[in-house]
Amino acid sequence: MNSGRQLSPSRKLLISISILLLLVIGGTIGFAVIERMNPLEGLYMTIITLSTVGFGEVHPLHVTGRIFVIVLIIFGVLAATFAVSALGQLVLEGQLRSIMGRRKMKTKIEKLSDHYIIAGFGRVGRQVAETFLRRKVPFIVIERENTSVNQLDSEGYLYVEGQATEDETLVRAGVERAKVLVSTLPEEADNVYLALTARHMNPSLHIITRADNPAGEKKLRRAGANYVVSPHILGGMRMAMASLRPNVVDFMQMTSIGEAGLGIEEVALPERSRLCGKTLVESKIKADYGVTVIGIKKKDRRMQINPPPTAVMGDGDILVLVGSSEELEKFTAEMG
Repeated sequence: MNSGRQLSPSRKLLISISILLLLVIGGTIGFAVIERMNPLEGLYMTIITLSTVGFGEVHPLHVTGRIFVIVLIIFGVLAATFAVSALGQLVLEGQLRSIMGRRKMKTKIEKLSDHYIIAGFGRVGRQVAETFLRRKVPFIVIERENTSVNQLDSEGYLYVEGQATEDETLVRAGVERAKVLVSTLPEEADNVYLALTARHMNPSLHIITRADNPAGEKKLRRAGANYVVSPHILGGMRMAMASLRPNVVDFMQMTSIGEAGLGIEEVALPERSRLCGKTLVESKIKADYGVTVIGIKKKDRRMQINPPPTAVMGDGDILVLVGSSEELEKFTAEMG
C-alpha cells in the first residue's frame, strides 16, 4: 500500500525544472571533462543536445562522448516529458476548479429565494455587500468589470457576471424570486432602465436605487423604484450633523453597524400576532425583551415616531426597535 502523499502539479513542475537545470550543469561539465571543451562549448553542446535542434557539433565526438550524448538525450526527454505533463495537469486542474466553482455557484443561486440583489460592486455596492454579510442576508452581486469580478471571486461572494440592465443577467440572478434589488450603478440612465426592467420582471420586487440629483430621483420613482438614495445628499447631511451633533452621529453609527452590541431593527407583526390590538405598555415588549419601540409604521405607510405607551399595535404594523443584538434576534425569532 502506498502511504506516500501524491505530488501536486506545481511541485512536479518545480522538480522537473530543477532536473533540467541539473542536466544542463551536468552536461556542460561532462563535455568539458570527456571532450576537453571549454565551458561555453560544453554549454552549447548541452543545449543543442537537450533541445534536439540538430545544430553542428563543435568537433567530432569520441565514442565515450557519443554515449554521453545518448544518455543526456534520454534523461532530457524524460525530464521534458515530466515537465510538460506537470504543466498540463496544472492548467487542467485550474480550469476544472474554475468550472466546478462556477457550477457550484450557479447551483447555490438557483436555490435562493427572497434574496437580495446588488447591481454594481463599486464603492457603494461594496458597502452594501459588507452590511448584508454582517447581517447574514442572502444576496447576489451583479458585476461586469473584470477587476471587481476577481475581487468577488477571491472573497467568496455569490455573483453573476454581466450587464445588470440585460434581461438574461437578471434572470441568472433570480430576479423573479428576489425580495429586494439594490441598484448602485454609477450612471443614472442605467439605474432608470434597470428599475423599469426589474419592475416588469417582478412586480412585487422592492427596488432601491441611487440618484445624484432631485431630478434623477423623480425619474427613478416613475420607473418603479420604491426608495431612492442620494449618496451626496446623505453624505452632506452626515457631515453637517457630525459638526452640530457629534454624539447623535456616534449613536446612529453604533446602531447602524452594530457596534458595542447595539442595533436597530424593523419587525413586521404577523397575522394574528398576540401583540395585535395591544398597547405598547400592555405588550410588555420592553420588560420581556429589553428592546425599545422607537417607531410604528402603519398599513397606510404613516410612521409614528416615538410612540407613547398607549399606542396600539395592529396586524401588519412594522415596529422599529432599538436594543442589543441578542435581544433583537430573540424578539425577531419569536415574531417569525
